[in-house]
Amino acid sequence: MSDAHTYAALVSSGDGARPLVRVERLATSDLPDHAVTVRVEASSLNYKDALAAAGRPGVMRRYPGTPGIDAAGVVVASNDPRWRPGDAVIVTSFDLGMGTPGGLAERIRVPAEWPVAMPAGWDAATAMGFGTAGLTAALALARLEAVGVTPAAGPLAVTGAAGGVGSCAVALLAASGYRVLAVTGRGATEGERLRALGASEVWSREQLAEGTERPLRSADLAGAIDAVGGAPLAQLLTRVMRGGAVATAGTVAGAELATSVYPFALRGVALLGVDSGEAAHDARTSAWRRLASAGIADALRESWHDVALAEVEPWLAALLEGRVAGRVRVHMSPPGASA
Repeated sequence: MSDAHTYAALVSSGDGARPLVRVERLATSDLPDHAVTVRVEASSLNYKDALAAAGRPGVMRRYPGTPGIDAAGVVVASNDPRWRPGDAVIVTSFDLGMGTPGGLAERIRVPAEWPVAMPAGWDAATAMGFGTAGLTAALALARLEAVGVTPAAGPLAVTGAAGGVGSCAVALLAASGYRVLAVTGRGATEGERLRALGASEVWSREQLAEGTERPLRSADLAGAIDAVGGAPLAQLLTRVMRGGAVATAGTVAGAELATSVYPFALRGVALLGVDSGEAAHDARTSAWRRLASAGIADALRESWHDVALAEVEPWLAALLEGRVAGRVRVHMSPPGASA
């Protein structure tokens, strides 16, 4: 437990091929000189956190450091009028867990522009069941809607459907009236769960790739939310109908995109980037409210894994190896203390 002067935090030395972390007590006075101090009640684990904990280049800017791009809790101090002690907030993305000590800790101190008010009816643990993954899914759907991809346009595919972003996207799209085709390499173990979230069909990676060696194949998708990048993203583009769109937000399958111009020049397909890390405050607020109003938390809850701060290390390793389905919530109090 934290006191007025110290707090518990996960610290990575960044010197291992796999995530190496330990819980340490740090001085509150060493937190950055920002406007808002938050008592963190819950955090969550993301692929980027695993990269940071393993010392992979381009993520955390200095070591030793505290990873964690997500946090939710209560404001305990603020010198900005937008936030007052007692306000329940969500903090994600920006520099959190990279250059700024992250959310896998009992305290964070961040600029006033970063927090978003907790949606009505949610607590910190519920918010962290979604985390950056849920925020990304909601922002991706907003981008598709902005270019006219509606439920009436046709089915949408979701790649990486068993992962954090993908699972949230499947549930949110289904709740919004879309017919969802969930693409995953883990259909044998995760297919039933994805159907329970609202997927109409569960495709293997091989099904997605069928016929996509051609520049264009028969168009059977109105669009997609892509959470993996690489070859699956290129394959999606060959299948999208005229005037459709793909919103992409992942690189797990690769950062390179080998495609032709034909989907864009002959079908007018739009490729939309989703940047949850620097999204405008209004866009983030709208996305969180949409997630809350969609009523999908109960459906997703059974795929949320709950761990204490001291139990995080093996989960980070599992994330790097692609062995985690759903989301991992990290509780600053023992799991089960909040729902």
